[in-house]
Amino acid sequence: MIQGWPRWNNASRKWLWILVVVGIVASLPVIYQRVQTEASAKKVEFVFNYRGLLEVASYQADPTAFMDEQLARLKKAGVGSMAMFETNLDELSKARRIMLFTAADVAKQNNAVIAENGNYTYVAFTNEENERQLRPLIEQGLRNLDIAVSSWQYGEHGGLRIAAGPEDAVLKPLLETDPIAFAMLRDKGFSIVPRLSDNVPFNEEDVDKLLSFYKDNGVVRIMLDGEGVKGYREDEEKNSVETMAELLNKHELGIVVIENMKVQPKGFHKIAYLTDYNAVRLFSLSDTDVNLDKMVVADKIALATKDRNIRMIYINAAPSKDLQKGAVTNPLDNIVHTLLEPGNAVERVKNNGFELGQAEAFQVVDASWQKYLKAVVVVGGVAFVALLVSIFAPSLTLGSFLIGLVGSAGLYVLKPTLLEQALALGVSISAPTIAMILAIRKVRELNRAIPDMSAGRRLTHTLVLYLKTAVLSLLAVPFVIALLNNITYSLVLSQFRGVSLLHLAPIFLVAVYIMLYKGTNLVQELRAWMRMPITLVMVVAAVVLGAAAFYYLSRTGNAGTPLPGEAAFRSMLENTFGVRPRNKEFLLAHPLFIVGIFAAFRYRWALYAMVVAVIGQLSMVDTFAHIHTPAVLSLIRGVLGLGLGLIFGLLAALVWYILERCWEKWSPRLLKP
Repeated sequence: MIQGWPRWNNASRKWLWILVVVGIVASLPVIYQRVQTEASAKKVEFVFNYRGLLEVASYQADPTAFMDEQLARLKKAGVGSMAMFETNLDELSKARRIMLFTAADVAKQNNAVIAENGNYTYVAFTNEENERQLRPLIEQGLRNLDIAVSSWQYGEHGGLRIAAGPEDAVLKPLLETDPIAFAMLRDKGFSIVPRLSDNVPFNEEDVDKLLSFYKDNGVVRIMLDGEGVKGYREDEEKNSVETMAELLNKHELGIVVIENMKVQPKGFHKIAYLTDYNAVRLFSLSDTDVNLDKMVVADKIALATKDRNIRMIYINAAPSKDLQKGAVTNPLDNIVHTLLEPGNAVERVKNNGFELGQAEAFQVVDASWQKYLKAVVVVGGVAFVALLVSIFAPSLTLGSFLIGLVGSAGLYVLKPTLLEQALALGVSISAPTIAMILAIRKVRELNRAIPDMSAGRRLTHTLVLYLKTAVLSLLAVPFVIALLNNITYSLVLSQFRGVSLLHLAPIFLVAVYIMLYKGTNLVQELRAWMRMPITLVMVVAAVVLGAAAFYYLSRTGNAGTPLPGEAAFRSMLENTFGVRPRNKEFLLAHPLFIVGIFAAFRYRWALYAMVVAVIGQLSMVDTFAHIHTPAVLSLIRGVLGLGLGLIFGLLAALVWYILERCWEKWSPRLLKP
């Protein structure tokens, strides 16, 4: 049995490749259903922060007229919704619905001195209608927070005395949004997106009544704010998070997932699950963002909706003091001109196949048979990883496959999410590594068979290898899509883990293969490298490579800082091709692959260029690991990168060939003693 093990290992490679192909075939229906899901929500909603607009208006000579004018401009520009917080005394004061007084103010009005105790806040309603609508709201809201409220009179105007200091009282959130502003905005044709916090004690009856009111007034989606979702603080005693989810389902209200939040509010994942992921992704333009160049902001909006499954654009605004102009300025003009001309953000969104309207959640297409096909995909993925093992340790091929199957079965029972992510990562590393190593093997084989290959044949073999290597690398894509085909990845509630490992492991493995696996004794090659004397050049090279690796890793993900002029270059590519290919693919890795293979047919040391060139292969796979990007768009990005990389690679190969000919002609004279 032991003697037959090498033969079984060798024979198993063919069957492992068959399992990989079967896994790819099984993934195709799953991929189709993901594409259907991504095409099910095509409405984009522009939402403006009403509180920010109110603050801007409060600095104007005629706040009401200014508010009316700006609301009309925003409506015309494509803003269809207003986000409204749970109101507070500060907001009501800026809206001129109430007046606020301190204990010192009241003492002056009564020609008295301020008392040593009783640091109360006093509220006067500016008219009878404001008092009728707001008095019950303020009284109930503050009493829910255990703050005593009593009646007070300001001349002929009714008011309230609040047993809290002014600085504290004005910040206390009340249960509802400003009802007067709510009605005004609805009359002007705006939809409302309420923002609910967990700062108010959870009362099922009150929340049920509030959500019923929202539903009756056209609200379809709620933003859950703060450290925890509404009801989280009392969840242990009242099971209030589940109750909140039930109330949302009862009133058919969805939620919002805010992009780039480091941590979602506590309890958010639970509510998302209990509401069957009736959620949309939101991209927020900060107070700083809206002051940027109009074209830059328009690019952000267009890319968010097209590239990242964003369906809500949230626009903030705030006043700022400009000392040079001697005035309080605001970004409203810049926002309007970003959405309309010259930014044309709304038009660009429409041109990308979307329409304006209240954002809708994806209608998930997830047939019951997917789980059976995914089981086949898992087997194919394990086979793919075993094929990588076979390259470096042939004797472990069959064993690694069997261990992988047992481990996958165990993870499926204990933690299926970890199985999905671990296997997707394993296949993502395996495919580009195998593809590149097979290309290296082919070059070495042809070098032995045809030592003096003509330039034409070198180029032909190079282009064939370029295509074959890309196809082999992309074999990982069906596995990644099928394994991570879950709405939680599209909403970025779950994320593909191990991006840094994906970006480093193929580079390391290709480098090890080139240095140690040369068809000779592996142990001897390793000893030769270990006995090699360390020189100053090696130390400097190691430092340079370390710095390059650090910079390379810093550019992975979304946190990397672009180089000067890179943002403009990206924008130019986006506007030219409609989809921006990755710079590291078509400007570096793909051209380096072509010129490296072309040179390696004559100079074996040129194969070391493949250590860097593999970046292009793994980058293509990594593109599809961004599940929040539509799969079709990722495919276009990868193919476009390959096409542009081919053009630049041919130019690089031409330059290399010219240098070769020059060296052949002039080197004898230069090296002559």
